[in-house]
Amino acid sequence: MAFDFKKEYKEFYMPKSKPQIVNVPRANYIAVRGEGNPNEEGGAYQRAIGILYAVAYTLKMSYKTDYKIEGFFEYVVPPLEGFWWQEDLDYTDKSSFKWISVIRMPDFVTEKDFDWAVETASKKKKLDCSSAEILTIDEGLCVQIMHLGPFDNEDASVAIMDRYLGENGYENDFSDGRLHHEIYMSDARKVAPEKWKTVIRHPIRKKQ
Repeated sequence: MAFDFKKEYKEFYMPKSKPQIVNVPRANYIAVRGEGNPNEEGGAYQRAIGILYAVAYTLKMSYKTDYKIEGFFEYVVPPLEGFWWQEDLDYTDKSSFKWISVIRMPDFVTEKDFDWAVETASKKKKLDCSSAEILTIDEGLCVQIMHLGPFDNEDASVAIMDRYLGENGYENDFSDGRLHHEIYMSDARKVAPEKWKTVIRHPIRKKQ
């Protein structure tokens, strides 16, 4: 049976709809950076997602090609994730969003394997995948919650997390390397917005 990150690491992918504190281990991702409105038809964000999946599935299906990855085992491609920030916080202005879209990679994927996948996906899909990069992220101490519903309603779940932090002696710890993090557990193309499930995760620290 194929390894499924969602099932093997439930504490990081399937939190409850109430806040919980987790220590997130270091992991490697396929990443594409960009900025702008994620809802723009054919915009930078949607192009980035196409690149991510092209590379991710090339790696996943590598065992059916002549290219062999050392230590490879069959796995389910993990869900799409995103790190988001704005210079001036204004959620109504989606055009000012900056983002890093990512898909987790198994630890056995090396830089050589990644470069092969980018080159292969570019040729096979006739898609320039050169903007994809390997990103290693060590999130560490975080608070997370499962947000149910549209993305535009996330502020309600964030408020619950913030209140929980204040009651338990923690505070948010945002910085250039520690960002608002979302994991998309629903396929927005197939599921009604009111049923979307999104993990929201914020970096935290103990109050001084």
